[in-house]
Amino acid sequence: MVRALRIGVTAAALLAVAGASPGVAVAHSRPSALRGVSEEPDGTPLPPGWRLTGEGPAPQLVWRSARTVPMGDARVEFRAGGRLLGVPRPAADGHTFRLPLDGRRTTGLRGLEVWSGGRRLDTRAAAGATSAARLPAALPANGVDPGKPGPYRTRTGEYSLKSVRLPGFSAPVEMRAVVVAPVGTSGGRPLALFLHGRHYTCYKGPDITADWPCKAGTKPVPSHRGYLRDQKLLASQGYLTVSVSANGVNGQDFAAEDGGAQARSSLVRLHLARWADWARHPESAPKAVREAPRADLSRVLLVGHSRGGEGVNRAALDSLTPPPADQDGYHGPVHWHIRGTVLIGPTVFGQNPVPDVPSVTILPGCDGDVSDLQGELYVDGTRAVGNGTALHSAVYVIGANHNFFNSQWTPGQSAAPAEDDFSDDPQHPDPVCGKRAATRLTADRQHRAGSTYIAAAARLFLAGDDRVRPLLDGSGRRAPSADPARVLSHAVGARRSGGFLPDAGVSVTGGRLCAAVDPSPARTCLGTGAKGASPHFARWETDRETGRSAIAVRWTRAGTPARVTVAKPVSLSGAKALALRLFVPPGSRAARLDVTLTDASGKKAKLGRITPAGLPGSERTASYWAQEIRVPLTAAGRAGLDLRSVKSMELTPRSGSGRAWLMDAWGWRPGTPAVRTDALPRVDIGRTTVDEGDSGVRTYRVPARVTGRGGSGQVRVYVIDPATGKAQDRLVTVRPGGQDIDVAFEVKGNTRYGADVSYDVLVKAVRGAVVGSYRGGVTVHDDDPAPTMTVTPVAGEVTEGRTLKWRVSLSEAVDVDMGALFEVAPATAPELSTKDVPASWLRDTTGEKPDPERPLSKVSGFYLWADIPAGRTSAEITLPTVTDRVRESPESVLFRQVDPRTGGPGTGGLELSGSVLDAS
Repeated sequence: MVRALRIGVTAAALLAVAGASPGVAVAHSRPSALRGVSEEPDGTPLPPGWRLTGEGPAPQLVWRSARTVPMGDARVEFRAGGRLLGVPRPAADGHTFRLPLDGRRTTGLRGLEVWSGGRRLDTRAAAGATSAARLPAALPANGVDPGKPGPYRTRTGEYSLKSVRLPGFSAPVEMRAVVVAPVGTSGGRPLALFLHGRHYTCYKGPDITADWPCKAGTKPVPSHRGYLRDQKLLASQGYLTVSVSANGVNGQDFAAEDGGAQARSSLVRLHLARWADWARHPESAPKAVREAPRADLSRVLLVGHSRGGEGVNRAALDSLTPPPADQDGYHGPVHWHIRGTVLIGPTVFGQNPVPDVPSVTILPGCDGDVSDLQGELYVDGTRAVGNGTALHSAVYVIGANHNFFNSQWTPGQSAAPAEDDFSDDPQHPDPVCGKRAATRLTADRQHRAGSTYIAAAARLFLAGDDRVRPLLDGSGRRAPSADPARVLSHAVGARRSGGFLPDAGVSVTGGRLCAAVDPSPARTCLGTGAKGASPHFARWETDRETGRSAIAVRWTRAGTPARVTVAKPVSLSGAKALALRLFVPPGSRAARLDVTLTDASGKKAKLGRITPAGLPGSERTASYWAQEIRVPLTAAGRAGLDLRSVKSMELTPRSGSGRAWLMDAWGWRPGTPAVRTDALPRVDIGRTTVDEGDSGVRTYRVPARVTGRGGSGQVRVYVIDPATGKAQDRLVTVRPGGQDIDVAFEVKGNTRYGADVSYDVLVKAVRGAVVGSYRGGVTVHDDDPAPTMTVTPVAGEVTEGRTLKWRVSLSEAVDVDMGALFEVAPATAPELSTKDVPASWLRDTTGEKPDPERPLSKVSGFYLWADIPAGRTSAEITLPTVTDRVRESPESVLFRQVDPRTGGPGTGGLELSGSVLDAS
């Protein structure tokens, strides 16, 4: 038996598993062929494309897509009834995905869905509105344009060092990079390091794979060379730049629990360590580095694309507080200072951004890979976690896709095959992101916009030029170099204070406090009628989340205010404006809302009227994104409002009807303060695998480490029930060196064969803490020997029109469903053909038609399956035949057992052989 004992002090018990309950239910036991694979235990068919395969205690849930699923940065996820089942492993064919069930019961496989980056993969997207989308008006130009090339010539070179070993990866990872440096500068130059995302790794002509290392005759995809345009712009402005290759991570991160974030961080810091050595000993540097100016490693900017974004975020964290040594690939000193990060269409699987390192997150409005724009959490997830001095900006680029920020992922520019990640249906083109939509950017315009805003971040974070801040912090200015792209921004942190935060214990009247993630549509912020998604509400790994809220306002007539009241009055003293992050439905015309503040004495002041309009959006975009709207506080001063003690804020509709969502509101004033990096406790969760044992009860604790230099903070710990996918959570105060996160499980041993069971624990920072490895737990390995499986013909020779039958038997009953998969193989001629079995049965079993007639061994993907339910010892497999009027010799058929994980021969070497005699 395994059950959770406590989180902090105690946690509710989880379901019994292993020895106390049937482990994995695989497929309903019935005398049928592959149809049994495509059904639940009660006979309910699985959706098209799904099946259950496997043998022994490692059954797999398999989904095959009719279309190729390109390798990308967002994780492919299997969900059932809205809950996360797990992250499947892709097959080399680009169509098939397999998830080991690890103790999960198939009775919970209702409502199967495949998701990636917030979009469904197993259904075609609904056709969007046919009306063309409208671009917002161009913003006023900023006084300084960071997209203009600087005065320096540039020089490009490469280096390749000895490959490195990273924890959890069997093959070494390359240490290769391209350097673009300014020519003619003096002194040390700030360093910008680029890290590409997860993409194909190897190619030959039109063929492309995810292999690592690359096979003979193929070449590595040069993804690291895809940012040369950005690098050359920065180098012309005096920055030293390096873009590192990470194919070795991309080819192996499918098995990493964190999606490869720690490995990418290790790789980045290994490169930085080399640059630090070369700065001290330039004679030891490669030629490309010797010819460049010396790197000033006290000023480092990290730029990461997609999973590279999550990787550089982790590298920034790991540079402040080291990760556990057994998880890390770099163990040396930190001789660099990361001043900021730029994250382009990033993943954020852990949803734990670094709060005290400034960041700019670029959100592509037509992202077809990380399409939920989960990178918004690098902004929202920092609120109240750190000290608030770091600016965290989100930059929304209307009409940009995911791939075209990298020229090596762009058709017509790349060495290897590439594609537009926003796949469009020619019959129903997307009104916002279709290739011919007026709102869609060309590859050249998109990359130019990206270069400009990367340069803006470099100028603000490395050069300290506050004149570019209005491009990034929601001040409503544009960089002409990025024209005609429409680029919007909002931010938190820096000189914002006195926030109205939905998660800070506010009360709401005239609106509702809604949940970002909840299984009940009535409690969620968007509900069921939304056409599209919101980056602010991107899902994590739990069915509900505590502490992620917004304020939803709906009105049907003007004049009824929505009031937000804080538990403790906030101070807006010294602020110049109230900055609201608020959105209305995509495509909607401007709403009219009056904004009013009330102080603790009850005095009110109307600040002014705001007119938020919807972004261009469709059902396939994440366009419910908050724009920053500022209302001057001058009216409050005239009215004598005590801005040191503000109690409530009202939004009063002045338009007839509408909807709006408020993410937060802050006192704002211009400027970029010096960033203060506090010594925050760091939490890392590990995983331990234990044997079940033959007897007795043992207690095992989830490895949880809290490190740091002092202080305390708060995290929220989630324990996931593997049977239901539901989470229990508790707020825990952590201190360095403490054992505050105490999650334990009791394991009861037995001698019955069963399934491995994994219990997952997730952690998210709440206040005054940071999280590195956010995911771990205890995996209970069943260590009992498997029973012997045999095959006996029940009706191995029949006349045509009758059914062949075989019995698959176990030497003893066990606690899990046992399965065996058999693949058709060439038999002694003449063979049974496609017209010797019922046409409907052939279609249901294989998806194939009888014509043209061919031997069954020539039918691709033809499998028979046996499932023996827990507690039973046998099951039958059947193959029906039909009577024809052709006089013929006896015909034969043969199936051989295969390993569903490898496609190779099964360990048992079992066979199903049969003969069919002529009925005449």
